[in-house]
Amino acid sequence: MAQATYDRKEQLKQIESGLLEGEDIIAVYDAVGVGTGFIGLTNRRVIIQDKSFVGKKFAITSIPYAKVTSVSVVSNASWAGSFFGSSTIAINVGTHTYEVEFRGDHKAHHVHNVILFYIS
Repeated sequence: MAQATYDRKEQLKQIESGLLEGEDIIAVYDAVGVGTGFIGLTNRRVIIQDKSFVGKKFAITSIPYAKVTSVSVVSNASWAGSFFGSSTIAINVGTHTYEVEFRGDHKAHHVHNVILFYIS
């Protein structure tokens, strides 16, 4: 197993505490913007900390790769630059879309590629 990539040690530890037997962490990235605290990627699922609940509540949501219908690069500009000129991705699960913004487009690129690998 390769060493997991992560931004914050406490987020990594939170993901580690909920691992299933045989599950390995690929990456845990801090998210910016309203609603999402972080995203974790394992060899079995996507884990999102959702901080959009009323009353300072939050949820840790596990999404098996088999339930992800698509992953998108989100941009508010034209596609004049590179494909990964954005630091935001959208993960579609049924009728719900999770939008995650990162500090740096390389993290969005990594998350996109890992999810795409496991859903295709």
